[in-house]
Amino acid sequence: MLLAIARDPEVRLRDVAQNCGVTERTAQAIVADLEKAGYLRRSRAEDGRRNRYHIAADAPFRHPAEAGHEIAGLLTLLAEPRSAAHPDHDD
Repeated sequence: MLLAIARDPEVRLRDVAQNCGVTERTAQAIVADLEKAGYLRRSRAEDGRRNRYHIAADAPFRHPAEAGHEIAGLLTLLAEPRSAAHPDHDD
């Protein structure tokens, strides 16, 4: 969910839910949890009709095994196009 929002900060939750295979209500609950945990905040987009999400890239992971690491690194890695993350080698 967070990755989908990072890729498109003005994405509709209906679209995120469909792409993630969950209901829109579940997507809303997940986004609310992410907001409460400090991973993102929402505001109105310039058109006044949609939400715009702002990722707190410096937010740390909550699990002790990842303590001290920010979510920015993971989002950057996962948000890269596949070709950039795994370039073909011509040998």
